Amino acid sequence: MRFLHSMMRVLDLEAALTFFRDQLGMREVRRRDSQQGRFTLVFLETGAPGDTAQLEITYNWDQAEPYTQGRNFGHLAFEVDDVYATCARLQAAGVDILRPPRDGYMAFVRSPDGISVELLQRGERRPPAEPWASMANQGSW
Repeated sequence: MRFLHSMMRVLDLEAALTFFRDQLGMREVRRRDSQQGRFTLVFLETGAPGDTAQLEITYNWDQAEPYTQGRNFGHLAFEVDDVYATCARLQAAGVDILRPPRDGYMAFVRSPDGISVELLQRGERRPPAEPWASMANQGSW
């Protein structure tokens, strides 16, 4: 058995792509538009060697209202080379850091559609560093 992808529905395709592709650093590997079904599928990958898992973003053209959020979905998790640098880059792009990496290992942010995204430090946790070490949590993740 091999894990293929996780799928999430988004209300605003461009906002989702700005977050996952431009801000988080994933790359688009394929796209499918269905006139008959009135939807677009965009598949993203991390680009890391050996990482074949994909994120499938589904954009339903006629969806006018935000999708309801279910805690049963949980979150998406990505291993990053430097959790501090990743959070700083996301914060500079206007992304709220909901659970700062105070422990030098784990942080949480949300996509434009409210999907929780966990960022985990590759390898050993980093020593505590400011501004993260004293930054409070905000909202929920």
